[in-house]
Amino acid sequence: MRFTGSPKFSHQQTDRIGVLITNLGTPDAPTTPALRKYLREFLSDPRVVEVPRALWWLILNGIILRIRPKRSAAAYKTVWTERGSPLLFHTHDQQQALQAKLAERYGDDVVVKYAMRYGNPSLASGLQELFDAGARKIIVLPLYPQYSAATSGSTFDAVSADFVKRRWLPDFRFVSHYHDHPAYIAAVVSSIQRFWETHGKPQKLVLSYHGVPLKYLHNGDPYHCECHKTSRLIAEQLGLEKDQYVTTFQSRFGREEWLQPYTDATLKALPGQGIKNIQVVCPGFSADCLETIEEIGEENREYFMEAGGSDYAYIPALNAEPLHIDALAQIVQDNLHGWGVEHDEPQRAQRAKDLEVKHEQKS
Repeated sequence: MRFTGSPKFSHQQTDRIGVLITNLGTPDAPTTPALRKYLREFLSDPRVVEVPRALWWLILNGIILRIRPKRSAAAYKTVWTERGSPLLFHTHDQQQALQAKLAERYGDDVVVKYAMRYGNPSLASGLQELFDAGARKIIVLPLYPQYSAATSGSTFDAVSADFVKRRWLPDFRFVSHYHDHPAYIAAVVSSIQRFWETHGKPQKLVLSYHGVPLKYLHNGDPYHCECHKTSRLIAEQLGLEKDQYVTTFQSRFGREEWLQPYTDATLKALPGQGIKNIQVVCPGFSADCLETIEEIGEENREYFMEAGGSDYAYIPALNAEPLHIDALAQIVQDNLHGWGVEHDEPQRAQRAKDLEVKHEQKS
């Protein structure tokens, strides 16, 4: 077996700490071939679809990949921008902002890269960039606040598979979730409050999370519980009573039962209950993407309005908002203990100043 090395590595270079933020992934283009390639990789992951492999291979290749890529490509075209996929450029912006924030604290001792679990840039390429930059200690931070085997678990699988092929393994820490981290909760709450300052408060706040099959909960996956805890903490800080918010689950796929209540069914029912003014926020999505922009912003809006609703608004994901970046930086800092980076303010300030001078000299 040939092991992966780091050709750009120099034994004279200073060891650094690497941070890899990751998200689910996106196709390379809003086209049927690109979607077929992306969906094949995504839906072939046994963490995502827990169905006997032989049976699932027939379903995936015989039915799904013949039908769904064209439909998905049409949906992606509605959200594609000059910068490409929203999820991709938002994650890039988060990486840039987090790098700048950590540079204020640690100078250039910490380097941040980003990667996607499926599609590009790949996890393997992101890890390689960190190794090439001299990272000997690595934190992987999947941008999924709530843990699920299908998201955080799958990311760990991919990182582990990459490490198996590495000649030189790093010290390694993995952030499996941060659903109740005070800084993350505070960032979501602040985003909602700022939205209310402009648009007013709704009759009901809908907190919509990506769904997973119900059997995952029965088999011990904590995702459902963590989503509800996130909602409860947000509602408490907003001062909401139990009848002023609801937790729902979106984006179900296939015929089996998923976590309920379903977002679309809930929005169709609310007007009949006298709830005609709602706002939807998606605390499980760290960045806006197809599922928030199109599914929540457009499709579910139509369901609600057609059912008799009068006011509907989607509160955007945190994306690269300063408080979100502050929260991610705090999560990284929480995981740096014992790794020899400076924490006191004077040394941090000096490192930031030295880094600024170094960059000016380069330019």
